[in-house]
Amino acid sequence: MNDTLLFDSYTSPIPELRRDIQVIPVQNNGTSVLYFHDVMGYTTPNFALDSQTETVLSLINGKTSVKEICDLSNGNISQDELLEFVQLLDQHRILNTKHFRTFSNRIEKEFEKLSVRKPILNGSSYPDREEEIQQYLNDLYQDQSAATAQSFKALYAPHIDLRVGEEQYAEAFSTLKHLQPKRVVILATSHYAGYFPDQYEGTPFIGSEKTFRLPHRSFETDQAYLKKLAENAPGFTLSDRAHRIEHSIEIHLLLISEIWKHDVEIVPILVGSLDEMMYHPEGDIADKLNRFSKKLNKLDTPDTFYLISGDLSHIGKKFGDSVHADLMKPNVEQIDKRFLNASVRNNPEDLLSEISEHFDSSRICGFPPLFTFMNAFPELHGEQINYHWWDEQRTESAVSFGSILYK
Repeated sequence: MNDTLLFDSYTSPIPELRRDIQVIPVQNNGTSVLYFHDVMGYTTPNFALDSQTETVLSLINGKTSVKEICDLSNGNISQDELLEFVQLLDQHRILNTKHFRTFSNRIEKEFEKLSVRKPILNGSSYPDREEEIQQYLNDLYQDQSAATAQSFKALYAPHIDLRVGEEQYAEAFSTLKHLQPKRVVILATSHYAGYFPDQYEGTPFIGSEKTFRLPHRSFETDQAYLKKLAENAPGFTLSDRAHRIEHSIEIHLLLISEIWKHDVEIVPILVGSLDEMMYHPEGDIADKLNRFSKKLNKLDTPDTFYLISGDLSHIGKKFGDSVHADLMKPNVEQIDKRFLNASVRNNPEDLLSEISEHFDSSRICGFPPLFTFMNAFPELHGEQINYHWWDEQRTESAVSFGSILYK
């Protein structure tokens, strides 16, 4: 840490708290604390403050200075004390300051230079040790039999937390046991590209050349394929910082690590927002999508398989809705049904129409990667495998997810 970068002024506005941090009230050994959850992983792990600091935190809004806040406190806090508190926040990357931006930019640039993408879910969503992972996967698939030999070409499957979707994952991925592809192209939802607007504006397709490592196995990328994909490809980039904390590919790699023991190369591609197409179906993003999809089709071979990683609707207060998810479900289930029906028919025009009709009001995160795949391979036929909900009553929210096989 470079202390000279810390905020150090009594009269300048204090930079606001980072908007991408969730401040969550929790109980810790009988004490009420505020836990700072940073999805990007920049903040010091497990950073928390006494809940009594909430009032001061609410005044740090990018407009008020140390002096102004102290004046509002009627002498209950000194300027030196408050500045020390502000610098504590700055040290732990809570504020949107020069210190934070310097730190976060260094983290991302260091990641981009690496040749290996390390796992992020081990020890939380799935075990951390090799022998425990093997037992976990054995148990996951033990009651599932392989499908009869068919020429499956792709699987659309969730990336919901493994702990709540185990049965649905096992049902979907067990259908692939009889296959032995040499290459797996993974089209996956990008949850974090939006955090880097300068990097990914107008660039929805984000590849990576890194080796993807799990605790028990590594997957090499198909460098030759990625090189061809990148040739004259507006909308596609190999600048891969969006992959650093992304879980949508890692979950699928864990699941295929058990069903495909042979050597297989991967092509990991995150697909960012295609929202522009709801308003401008023939605009810039549409052109880039069409060109990218055609290239996917051109590079296809009989021994290439496609995994499309995406969930369905995200509803309830956790996702910005004003009402409990339970009250929204009947309507959203119909939205999901129409989405899945259009996807099974493999009709990209119908799928875009369904999404555009309600402007993706239920936040179907699997739309971008699935829509991309459907545009690339419109001749395939889909078969729905499952559909399920995860209810998080604590937050009055829910997520739906399902799976489709294409052949």
